[in-house]
Amino acid sequence: MLVRWNSWNHFHCQIGEKLIRETADAMVSSGLAAIGYEYINLDDCWGELNRDSQGNLVPKASTFPSGIKALADYVHSKGLKLGIYSDAGTRTCSGTMPGSLGHEEQDAKTFASWGIDYLKYDNCNNDGTSPKERYPKMSQALLNSGRSIFFSLCEWGQEDPATWAAEIGNSWRTTGDIEDKWESMTSRADQNDKWASYAGPGGWNDPDMLEVGNGGMTTEEYRAHFSIWAIAKAPLLIGCDIRAMDNVTLELLGNEEVIAVNQDKLGVQGKKVKKDGDLEVWAGPLSDGKVPVVLWNRGPSNARVFANWSDIGLKSTTVISARDLWEQSTESLVDGQLSADLESHASRMYVLTPQ
Repeated sequence: MLVRWNSWNHFHCQIGEKLIRETADAMVSSGLAAIGYEYINLDDCWGELNRDSQGNLVPKASTFPSGIKALADYVHSKGLKLGIYSDAGTRTCSGTMPGSLGHEEQDAKTFASWGIDYLKYDNCNNDGTSPKERYPKMSQALLNSGRSIFFSLCEWGQEDPATWAAEIGNSWRTTGDIEDKWESMTSRADQNDKWASYAGPGGWNDPDMLEVGNGGMTTEEYRAHFSIWAIAKAPLLIGCDIRAMDNVTLELLGNEEVIAVNQDKLGVQGKKVKKDGDLEVWAGPLSDGKVPVVLWNRGPSNARVFANWSDIGLKSTTVISARDLWEQSTESLVDGQLSADLESHASRMYVLTPQ
Protein backbone atom coordinates (compact mmCIF):
# COMPACT_ATOMS: atom_id res chain seq x y z
CA MET A 1 0.00 0.00 0.00
CA LEU A 2 1.09 3.56 -0.69
CA VAL A 3 -0.89 5.03 2.19
CA ARG A 4 1.08 6.15 5.20
CA TRP A 5 1.75 8.75 7.90
CA ASN A 6 4.88 10.90 8.27
CA SER A 7 5.87 13.09 11.20
CA TRP A 8 7.47 16.06 9.42
CA ASN A 9 4.68 18.30 8.14
CA HIS A 10 3.02 18.74 11.52
CA PHE A 11 5.70 17.96 14.13
CA HIS A 12 9.02 18.76 12.41
CA CYS A 13 11.69 17.94 15.03
CA GLN A 14 9.27 17.63 17.96
CA ILE A 15 9.03 13.84 17.84
CA GLY A 16 9.57 10.98 20.27
CA GLU A 17 8.59 7.40 20.93
CA LYS A 18 5.46 8.42 22.88
CA LEU A 19 4.14 10.34 19.87
CA ILE A 20 4.91 7.47 17.49
CA ARG A 21 3.22 4.89 19.72
CA GLU A 22 0.17 7.12 20.15
CA THR A 23 0.05 7.70 16.39
CA ALA A 24 0.12 3.96 15.76
CA ASP A 25 -2.69 3.54 18.28
CA ALA A 26 -4.69 6.31 16.58
CA MET A 27 -4.13 4.81 13.14
CA VAL A 28 -5.88 1.68 14.37
CA SER A 29 -8.59 3.26 16.54
CA SER A 30 -9.58 5.79 13.87
CA GLY A 31 -10.20 3.01 11.36
CA LEU A 32 -7.52 4.31 8.98
CA ALA A 33 -5.38 1.18 9.39
CA ALA A 34 -8.32 -1.01 8.40
CA ILE A 35 -8.65 0.78 5.05
CA GLY A 36 -4.98 0.50 4.15
CA TYR A 37 -2.93 3.14 5.99
CA GLU A 38 -0.03 0.89 6.89
CA TYR A 39 3.19 2.81 7.57
CA ILE A 40 4.15 5.07 10.49
CA ASN A 41 7.21 7.00 9.30
CA LEU A 42 9.73 8.88 11.40
CA ASP A 43 11.25 11.88 9.68
CA ASP A 44 14.32 13.90 10.70
CA CYS A 45 15.61 14.40 14.27
CA TRP A 46 15.28 10.88 15.70
CA GLY A 47 19.01 10.37 16.31
CA GLU A 48 21.81 11.65 18.49
CA LEU A 49 24.16 14.30 17.11
CA ASN A 50 27.03 11.84 16.67
CA ARG A 51 27.58 8.16 15.92
CA ASP A 52 28.78 5.74 18.60
CA SER A 53 32.35 4.42 18.90
CA GLN A 54 31.61 1.74 16.30
CA GLY A 55 30.23 4.31 13.88
CA ASN A 56 26.58 3.33 14.32
CA LEU A 57 23.64 5.70 14.31
CA VAL A 58 22.18 6.10 17.81
CA PRO A 59 18.54 6.86 18.67
CA LYS A 60 18.18 10.05 20.69
CA ALA A 61 18.12 8.97 24.33
CA SER A 62 15.94 11.85 25.52
CA THR A 63 13.13 11.20 23.03
CA PHE A 64 13.54 7.53 22.03
CA PRO A 65 14.83 6.00 25.30
CA SER A 66 13.55 2.51 24.44
CA GLY A 67 15.35 2.53 21.10
CA ILE A 68 14.05 2.11 17.57
CA LYS A 69 13.83 -1.70 17.60
CA ALA A 70 11.41 -1.66 20.52
CA LEU A 71 9.40 1.00 18.72
CA ALA A 72 9.32 -1.10 15.54
CA ASP A 73 8.18 -4.10 17.57
CA TYR A 74 5.32 -2.03 19.01
CA VAL A 75 4.26 -0.68 15.61
CA HIS A 76 4.45 -4.18 14.11
CA SER A 77 2.27 -5.49 16.96
CA LYS A 78 -0.45 -3.16 15.72
CA GLY A 79 -0.27 -4.71 12.26
CA LEU A 80 1.56 -1.65 10.93
CA LYS A 81 5.04 -0.94 9.53
CA LEU A 82 7.71 1.52 10.67
CA GLY A 83 9.60 3.90 8.42
CA ILE A 84 12.72 5.92 9.20
CA TYR A 85 14.68 8.82 7.72
CA SER A 86 18.26 9.44 6.69
CA ASP A 87 20.16 11.63 4.27
CA ALA A 88 22.62 11.21 1.39
CA GLY A 89 24.94 13.75 3.00
CA THR A 90 27.15 14.20 6.04
CA ARG A 91 24.26 15.48 8.18
CA THR A 92 20.49 15.44 7.87
CA CYS A 93 18.53 18.52 6.84
CA SER A 94 17.97 19.62 10.44
CA GLY A 95 21.70 19.33 11.15
CA THR A 96 20.87 17.52 14.39
CA MET A 97 22.10 14.04 13.42
CA PRO A 98 24.52 12.34 11.01
CA GLY A 99 23.65 11.55 7.42
CA SER A 100 24.45 8.22 5.80
CA LEU A 101 26.93 9.36 3.15
CA GLY A 102 29.87 6.95 3.35
CA HIS A 103 28.00 4.78 5.87
CA GLU A 104 25.39 3.28 3.55
CA GLU A 105 26.09 -0.41 4.19
CA GLN A 106 26.43 0.07 7.94
CA ASP A 107 23.25 2.12 8.27
CA ALA A 108 21.20 -0.19 6.05
CA LYS A 109 22.22 -3.13 8.25
CA THR A 110 21.28 -1.09 11.34
CA PHE A 111 17.86 -0.26 9.91
CA ALA A 112 17.28 -3.91 8.97
CA SER A 113 18.31 -5.09 12.46
CA TRP A 114 15.79 -2.70 13.99
CA GLY A 115 12.97 -4.03 11.80
CA ILE A 116 12.58 -0.94 9.62
CA ASP A 117 10.25 -1.26 6.61
CA TYR A 118 10.74 2.06 4.79
CA LEU A 119 13.52 4.61 4.30
CA LYS A 120 13.06 8.22 3.27
CA TYR A 121 16.45 9.39 1.99
CA ASP A 122 16.98 13.15 1.86
CA ASN A 123 19.57 15.27 0.00
CA CYS A 124 20.94 17.90 2.42
CA ASN A 125 24.58 18.59 3.29
CA ASN A 126 25.83 16.45 0.42
CA ASP A 127 29.31 16.46 -1.08
CA GLY A 128 28.34 18.12 -4.35
CA THR A 129 28.26 14.91 -6.34
CA SER A 130 25.18 13.94 -8.31
CA PRO A 131 22.28 12.12 -6.61
CA LYS A 132 22.76 9.60 -9.43
CA GLU A 133 26.04 8.65 -7.72
CA ARG A 134 24.94 8.80 -4.08
CA TYR A 135 21.46 7.25 -4.13
CA PRO A 136 22.35 3.94 -5.84
CA LYS A 137 24.79 3.21 -3.00
CA MET A 138 22.01 3.23 -0.43
CA SER A 139 19.74 1.31 -2.78
CA GLN A 140 22.30 -1.48 -3.04
CA ALA A 141 22.96 -1.37 0.71
CA LEU A 142 19.25 -1.88 1.39
CA LEU A 143 19.20 -4.83 -1.01
CA ASN A 144 22.22 -6.25 0.82
CA SER A 145 20.64 -5.76 4.25
CA GLY A 146 18.54 -8.91 4.13
CA ARG A 147 15.29 -7.06 4.77
CA SER A 148 12.74 -5.71 2.31
CA ILE A 149 12.78 -1.93 2.83
CA PHE A 150 10.78 0.51 0.68
CA PHE A 151 13.22 3.11 -0.68
CA SER A 152 11.85 6.65 -0.99
CA LEU A 153 14.25 9.02 -2.76
CA CYS A 154 13.98 12.63 -1.66
CA GLU A 155 16.33 14.65 -3.87
CA TRP A 156 13.54 17.20 -4.50
CA GLY A 157 13.29 16.54 -8.23
CA GLN A 158 16.56 18.37 -8.86
CA GLU A 159 17.96 15.96 -11.45
CA ASP A 160 14.64 14.71 -12.86
CA PRO A 161 14.63 11.44 -10.89
CA ALA A 162 11.56 10.21 -12.76
CA THR A 163 13.93 9.49 -15.64
CA TRP A 164 16.36 7.31 -13.64
CA ALA A 165 15.18 6.44 -10.13
CA ALA A 166 12.89 3.52 -11.02
CA GLU A 167 15.97 1.30 -11.26
CA ILE A 168 17.02 1.99 -7.68
CA GLY A 169 13.96 3.04 -5.67
CA ASN A 170 10.22 2.70 -5.12
CA SER A 171 9.27 6.38 -5.16
CA TRP A 172 11.02 9.65 -5.89
CA ARG A 173 10.21 13.22 -5.04
CA THR A 174 9.47 15.31 -8.12
CA THR A 175 9.25 18.60 -6.20
CA GLY A 176 10.66 20.66 -3.38
CA ASP A 177 8.99 20.56 0.03
CA ILE A 178 5.26 21.26 0.15
CA GLU A 179 3.81 23.92 2.47
CA ASP A 180 0.31 24.09 3.92
CA LYS A 181 -0.77 26.72 1.40
CA TRP A 182 -2.94 26.67 -1.73
CA GLU A 183 -0.17 28.05 -3.96
CA SER A 184 2.33 25.45 -2.74
CA MET A 185 -0.08 22.55 -3.17
CA THR A 186 -1.15 23.53 -6.70
CA SER A 187 2.41 24.12 -7.89
CA ARG A 188 3.46 20.67 -6.58
CA ALA A 189 0.55 19.13 -8.48
CA ASP A 190 1.66 20.83 -11.70
CA GLN A 191 5.34 19.97 -11.28
CA ASN A 192 4.51 16.32 -10.63
CA ASP A 193 2.10 16.08 -13.56
CA LYS A 194 4.73 16.50 -16.25
CA TRP A 195 6.41 13.23 -15.20
CA ALA A 196 3.22 11.14 -15.35
CA SER A 197 4.43 8.79 -18.07
CA TYR A 198 7.36 7.60 -15.94
CA ALA A 199 5.30 6.25 -13.02
CA GLY A 200 3.97 2.73 -12.63
CA PRO A 201 3.72 -0.23 -10.26
CA GLY A 202 6.83 -0.36 -8.09
CA GLY A 203 8.00 3.16 -8.96
CA TRP A 204 5.98 6.26 -8.18
CA ASN A 205 6.23 10.01 -8.67
CA ASP A 206 6.03 11.74 -5.27
CA PRO A 207 4.83 15.39 -5.12
CA ASP A 208 5.43 15.34 -1.33
CA MET A 209 3.27 14.62 1.66
CA LEU A 210 -0.34 15.59 2.32
CA GLU A 211 -1.17 18.74 4.27
CA VAL A 212 -4.81 17.72 4.83
CA GLY A 213 -5.82 18.56 8.40
CA ASN A 214 -3.00 20.98 9.22
CA GLY A 215 -5.20 24.08 9.01
CA GLY A 216 -3.63 26.21 6.29
CA MET A 217 -6.22 25.51 3.58
CA THR A 218 -9.99 25.29 3.39
CA THR A 219 -11.90 22.02 3.37
CA GLU A 220 -12.53 22.33 -0.37
CA GLU A 221 -8.85 23.01 -1.02
CA TYR A 222 -7.92 19.95 1.02
CA ARG A 223 -10.51 17.90 -0.87
CA ALA A 224 -8.90 18.94 -4.16
CA HIS A 225 -5.43 18.22 -2.70
CA PHE A 226 -6.42 14.67 -1.75
CA SER A 227 -8.30 14.06 -5.02
CA ILE A 228 -5.42 15.16 -7.25
CA TRP A 229 -2.83 13.19 -5.26
CA ALA A 230 -5.11 10.15 -5.48
CA ILE A 231 -5.75 10.30 -9.22
CA ALA A 232 -2.03 10.97 -9.82
CA LYS A 233 -1.21 7.73 -7.97
CA ALA A 234 1.01 9.71 -5.61
CA PRO A 235 2.00 8.14 -2.30
CA LEU A 236 -0.66 9.25 0.20
CA LEU A 237 1.35 10.26 3.26
CA ILE A 238 -0.80 11.79 5.99
CA GLY A 239 0.98 14.81 7.44
CA CYS A 240 -1.32 15.91 10.27
CA ASP A 241 -1.74 14.89 13.91
CA ILE A 242 -4.10 11.94 13.57
CA ARG A 243 -4.49 11.77 17.36
CA ALA A 244 -6.47 15.02 17.17
CA MET A 245 -8.25 14.86 13.80
CA ASP A 246 -11.68 16.40 13.44
CA ASN A 247 -14.42 14.49 11.62
CA VAL A 248 -13.97 16.47 8.41
CA THR A 249 -10.29 15.52 8.21
CA LEU A 250 -11.07 11.88 8.93
CA GLU A 251 -13.74 11.86 6.22
CA LEU A 252 -11.29 13.32 3.70
CA LEU A 253 -8.41 10.98 4.51
CA GLY A 254 -10.71 8.00 4.99
CA ASN A 255 -12.65 8.05 1.71
CA GLU A 256 -12.23 4.46 0.58
CA GLU A 257 -13.48 5.09 -2.96
CA VAL A 258 -10.89 7.82 -3.53
CA ILE A 259 -8.16 5.65 -2.01
CA ALA A 260 -9.21 2.78 -4.30
CA VAL A 261 -8.49 4.99 -7.33
CA ASN A 262 -5.04 5.71 -5.93
CA GLN A 263 -4.34 2.04 -5.23
CA ASP A 264 -5.64 0.65 -8.54
CA LYS A 265 -3.44 -2.22 -9.69
CA LEU A 266 -2.95 -0.82 -13.22
CA GLY A 267 -0.88 1.95 -11.65
CA VAL A 268 -1.22 4.46 -14.50
CA GLN A 269 -0.82 8.02 -13.23
CA GLY A 270 -3.81 10.22 -13.98
CA LYS A 271 -2.90 13.57 -15.44
CA LYS A 272 -4.18 16.97 -16.48
CA VAL A 273 -5.96 16.33 -19.79
CA LYS A 274 -7.69 19.68 -20.27
CA LYS A 275 -6.97 23.23 -19.14
CA ASP A 276 -9.18 26.22 -19.88
CA GLY A 277 -7.67 29.10 -17.94
CA ASP A 278 -8.13 28.15 -14.28
CA LEU A 279 -10.54 25.31 -15.08
CA GLU A 280 -9.01 21.85 -15.29
CA VAL A 281 -9.90 18.24 -16.02
CA TRP A 282 -7.68 15.44 -14.71
CA ALA A 283 -8.22 11.82 -15.78
CA GLY A 284 -6.59 8.45 -16.32
CA PRO A 285 -7.45 4.77 -16.79
CA LEU A 286 -8.22 2.11 -14.20
CA SER A 287 -7.62 -1.63 -14.45
CA ASP A 288 -11.31 -2.45 -14.88
CA GLY A 289 -11.88 -0.11 -17.81
CA LYS A 290 -13.46 2.59 -15.69
CA VAL A 291 -12.21 6.19 -15.87
CA PRO A 292 -11.55 8.41 -12.83
CA VAL A 293 -12.06 12.13 -13.46
CA VAL A 294 -11.43 15.23 -11.36
CA LEU A 295 -13.10 18.50 -12.36
CA TRP A 296 -11.21 21.36 -10.68
CA ASN A 297 -11.88 25.09 -10.49
CA ARG A 298 -8.58 26.73 -9.57
CA GLY A 299 -9.92 30.21 -10.27
CA PRO A 300 -11.02 32.98 -7.88
CA SER A 301 -14.76 32.79 -8.66
CA ASN A 302 -17.50 30.23 -9.22
CA ALA A 303 -17.45 28.47 -12.59
CA ARG A 304 -18.82 25.49 -14.50
CA VAL A 305 -16.18 22.92 -15.46
CA PHE A 306 -16.79 20.61 -18.44
CA ALA A 307 -15.20 17.34 -19.50
CA ASN A 308 -16.07 16.10 -22.97
CA TRP A 309 -15.67 12.40 -23.66
CA SER A 310 -12.94 13.22 -26.18
CA ASP A 311 -10.97 14.90 -23.36
CA ILE A 312 -10.84 11.72 -21.31
CA GLY A 313 -10.39 9.03 -23.94
CA LEU A 314 -13.99 7.89 -24.38
CA LYS A 315 -15.79 7.51 -27.69
CA SER A 316 -18.35 10.26 -28.27
CA THR A 317 -21.21 7.72 -28.35
CA THR A 318 -20.32 6.15 -24.99
CA VAL A 319 -23.00 6.19 -22.30
CA ILE A 320 -21.68 6.05 -18.75
CA SER A 321 -22.76 6.06 -15.14
CA ALA A 322 -20.94 8.65 -13.06
CA ARG A 323 -20.11 7.90 -9.45
CA ASP A 324 -19.39 11.04 -7.39
CA LEU A 325 -16.78 9.80 -4.92
CA TRP A 326 -17.25 12.60 -2.39
CA GLU A 327 -21.05 12.87 -2.49
CA GLN A 328 -21.17 9.07 -2.80
CA SER A 329 -24.00 9.28 -5.30
CA THR A 330 -24.36 7.80 -8.79
CA GLU A 331 -25.85 9.42 -11.89
CA SER A 332 -26.74 6.93 -14.60
CA LEU A 333 -27.01 7.27 -18.38
CA VAL A 334 -24.74 10.26 -18.90
CA ASP A 335 -23.63 10.79 -22.49
CA GLY A 336 -21.12 13.04 -24.22
CA GLN A 337 -20.12 15.34 -21.39
CA LEU A 338 -19.66 15.67 -17.65
CA SER A 339 -19.98 19.04 -15.94
CA ALA A 340 -20.18 20.58 -12.48
CA ASP A 341 -20.76 24.05 -11.07
CA LEU A 342 -17.86 24.61 -8.70
CA GLU A 343 -17.01 27.27 -6.17
CA SER A 344 -13.56 28.84 -6.21
CA HIS A 345 -10.86 26.20 -5.56
CA ALA A 346 -13.45 23.39 -5.34
CA SER A 347 -13.39 20.08 -7.18
CA ARG A 348 -15.48 17.01 -7.94
CA MET A 349 -14.11 13.51 -8.33
CA TYR A 350 -15.90 10.81 -10.28
CA VAL A 351 -15.40 7.30 -11.54
CA LEU A 352 -17.09 6.80 -14.91
CA THR A 353 -18.33 3.34 -15.87
CA PRO A 354 -19.15 2.73 -19.55
CA GLN A 355 -22.57 1.06 -19.92
